[in-house]
Amino acid sequence: MPFPIEEKLVVGVSATALFDFELEHKIFLEQGIEEYLRYQKDRKMTTPEQGGGYPFIRRLLSLNDLFPSQAPIEVVIMSRNHPESGLRIMEAVKAYGLPITRAMFLAGSLPYPYMKSINAVLYLSTNADEVRKAVDSGFPAGYILPSKIHDDSSDKQLRIAFDFDGVIADDEAEKVYAEKNDLPVYQAIEQAKRNSPLGKGPLFPLLEQISKIQSLDKTLAKSPEQRRVRIAIVTARNAPAHERLINTLSYYEISTDELFLLGGIEKKKVLDVLKPHIYFDDQMSHLKTASLTTPSVHIPFGIANALGGSRQF
Repeated sequence: MPFPIEEKLVVGVSATALFDFELEHKIFLEQGIEEYLRYQKDRKMTTPEQGGGYPFIRRLLSLNDLFPSQAPIEVVIMSRNHPESGLRIMEAVKAYGLPITRAMFLAGSLPYPYMKSINAVLYLSTNADEVRKAVDSGFPAGYILPSKIHDDSSDKQLRIAFDFDGVIADDEAEKVYAEKNDLPVYQAIEQAKRNSPLGKGPLFPLLEQISKIQSLDKTLAKSPEQRRVRIAIVTARNAPAHERLINTLSYYEISTDELFLLGGIEKKKVLDVLKPHIYFDDQMSHLKTASLTTPSVHIPFGIANALGGSRQF
């Protein structure tokens, strides 16, 4: 029997994160809602191009193939579109063969408050202001940066990359760095606290659920090449601050495949080799370059975003 949605890994996604509606959005802004609705109705059967979140969403849903009787993963479209324009969106879902059956079309209302009703661990949107409001209200949301990256249908694996502080973990360490503004002092404090796990960050529930699926995937795969899920952490931390990171993951019984302790090396250089289908970071300074080649999501959480600064450790 399929899981009830309360027991699933649920991701909410805006229509513009899943499909490229850049032109349609421009029509809405410049010509108004009536012309926008007419345009969408007239092109109901015209399939839009893939959006920045498409590679991640398609592969995430494909993991249900590993557990066909349970189907533990669900994606729900959460859109500010009018229900009438929702017809084109659902036709696009059908055209791409995405197993998405649930959607919310809210005619301008904010979608993220409905995350609680579906137990969503992530909401992806192309509206940065909306995402910031969601995160400020305690919802795990991310702003997906503009991207023209096309999905490679021959690549069956899902590769997810996370920054650590302010994404997986809370911003305790970032607050220390912001207060001290001294890298050696920060590293000494982290070394002293190496056995004290950090608190959970906004995307910890997503990582926790993906990690469980990854563990099952490892037992099902006949070889490493057949693995369907790979998880990486790409962080500006380096030694000696690495111990607290590793001990935090161990405390929460989280396993990842790759860990990159970059200590100031540009993250894009590693991401271009790793080729994740989505990368989450709380620092826009890292994402501006990474998003040129990697679908990238900004998590506007913590002290660094409040200060508008850039973390160097």
